[in-house]
Amino acid sequence: MLSSTDFTFASWELVVRVDHPNEEQQKDVTLRVSGDLHVGGVMLKLVEQINISQDWSDFALWWEQKHCWLLKTHWTLDKYGVQADAKLLFTPQHKMLRLRLPNLKMVRLRVSFSAVVFKAVSDICKILNIRRSEELSLLKPSGDYFKKKKKKDKNNKEPIIEDILNLESSPTASGSSVSPGLYSKTMTPIYDPINGTPASSTMTWFSDSPLTEQNCSILAFSQPPQSPEALADMYQPRSLVDKAKLNAGWLDSSRSLMEQGIQEDEQLLLRFKYYSFFDLNPKYDAVRINQLYEQARWAILLEEIDCTEEEMLIFAALQYHISKLSLSAETQDFTSESEVDEIEAALSNLEVTLEGGKADSLLEDITDIPKLADNLKLFRPKKLLPKAFKQYWFIFKDTSIAYFKNKELEQGEPLEKLNLRGCEVVPDVNVAGRKFGIKLLIPVADGMNEMYLRCDHENQYAQWMAACMLASKGKTMADSSYQPEVLNILSFLRMKNRNSASQVASSLENMDMNPECFVSPRCAKKHKSKQLAARILEAHQNVAQMPLVEAKLRFIQAWQSLPEFGLTYYLVRFKGSKKDDILGVSYNRLIKIDAATGIPVTTWRFTNIKQWNVNWETRQVVIEFDQNVFTAFTCLSADCKIVHEYIGGYIFLSTRSKDQNETLDEDLFHKLTGGQD
Repeated sequence: MLSSTDFTFASWELVVRVDHPNEEQQKDVTLRVSGDLHVGGVMLKLVEQINISQDWSDFALWWEQKHCWLLKTHWTLDKYGVQADAKLLFTPQHKMLRLRLPNLKMVRLRVSFSAVVFKAVSDICKILNIRRSEELSLLKPSGDYFKKKKKKDKNNKEPIIEDILNLESSPTASGSSVSPGLYSKTMTPIYDPINGTPASSTMTWFSDSPLTEQNCSILAFSQPPQSPEALADMYQPRSLVDKAKLNAGWLDSSRSLMEQGIQEDEQLLLRFKYYSFFDLNPKYDAVRINQLYEQARWAILLEEIDCTEEEMLIFAALQYHISKLSLSAETQDFTSESEVDEIEAALSNLEVTLEGGKADSLLEDITDIPKLADNLKLFRPKKLLPKAFKQYWFIFKDTSIAYFKNKELEQGEPLEKLNLRGCEVVPDVNVAGRKFGIKLLIPVADGMNEMYLRCDHENQYAQWMAACMLASKGKTMADSSYQPEVLNILSFLRMKNRNSASQVASSLENMDMNPECFVSPRCAKKHKSKQLAARILEAHQNVAQMPLVEAKLRFIQAWQSLPEFGLTYYLVRFKGSKKDDILGVSYNRLIKIDAATGIPVTTWRFTNIKQWNVNWETRQVVIEFDQNVFTAFTCLSADCKIVHEYIGGYIFLSTRSKDQNETLDEDLFHKLTGGQD
């Protein structure tokens, strides 16, 4: 029999594999340890036995069977549950990773494989000088992403050597805190607000950052357009189900890269995950604005988001304009301060729309709520009936719209009064055909109530459309963002106006354009090259005088105005249903969409959510809304944690304010997205 003293001092052999950076093969080291030895003591013994003089501060123990890091160095082996059969790896926490940015540029940098992805992305964004890292995340590309490329590679005799931007010398390599580089929380402008070049006062910072002046230009300026052949070779989703597959690979923000099976030097995509862009400012955000523009551009070109042919030509004209300015040597020159001052006023107006509006005066929000009253045409779809609009007298006040047979009956009871809070507002516009329509999908108990409004002219449409959009968010026309929204809509409509006087210019300019580079392959097939070039240059006349950064912001703004903007799709099966549906997740709502027709069935606003959680046994997301309304669904195209994190992430982003000085409550993020409570 062994005494208790023998048990206390019982020791056993622990084999640890050492991932030595200077050795090609990993080596096993055997240690004699006891269960009451803490992890820090194990690492100390290990380093002493290896007996190689180097900095081991970035090394930590990884437990292969449990798939976890042993980062709490004060915990004992017994507390962790480590026994003699444990397979431990002593490896650097920071490893190389290849990231494909939204502009499709590949960067290679050293990233923490032990920190949770939320923190790792924050460090990556500081290296790349992208503010508001909480809007981005890492996406593991699906097999479809590489599918067409592999086909093409088989036909190539010589392998394509990609130009990779190597940022291996980043400060995270040693595990130390990240140097700010060009990342600044101060109010000192670090970029020229017109062309996005680094301001001269910050040039001296480049020596501390892996972002040299040249590298910064690669990230802050648009890349040359891809050839039509390369564009056609890229994966394009053809249905909502295809789009849902693209979103299956988002990494879990609450776990580390290593815990999610990511290998050293693996390729991941860095993308804007949440379509809620806070405080876009040309003075600080040249890289962020350019990468956002590039993500929007590829979403349009690869038809990840739908738009009309008229809108496609506007996007093409802006791309062509941005491409020309980016290649021009003039945009690389630094601008005098007087020129900067002249453009700042124009950019601040545009900035209002991208921030969601800011008040010129606090009095605007406390005055009487304004109302709109005018004659509009109404149509309600009914089966087997032709589409016929009928004129009524409409009044819009607060967040409700009411209509009467005529103006004289305004003081009586309306024919119908509808509250637009939580509704879907979809533009139904064809500027060339003088069609200015608004499609409203209003949530009711058994689905969506559909109605169409038709306006007579642009100004009327802009006022009523802006009012409907604000009402859908629960805001009235007294809100400070109403007037800027009206101006945005008018600005976008005027960009769509075709300029017949530009035909002469078109014939002179179209020699230097490859129009198929600026539109989706499907759109390019519908038109002859010369005809397409002429139409793009025709649209270009409306944007030809825009500075570079403003043109990118206009592109982002036009992208934001598309009906499908900000919707991330997942294939789900709702509880009690016998068929699959599409769930659309947006910054303020969830939408149940018929997978076959693409028609919205039900909308739920985040403001009505009381609680949400995951039943990990059934892999079901359960959401409780006001008035004891429940819904539950299982995810078919992705892990249920991904959808749960999307919902919590958007609610977390809605808590941001400029007073926070860019500090984020990381604990709150994990509480809202973790799915444990």
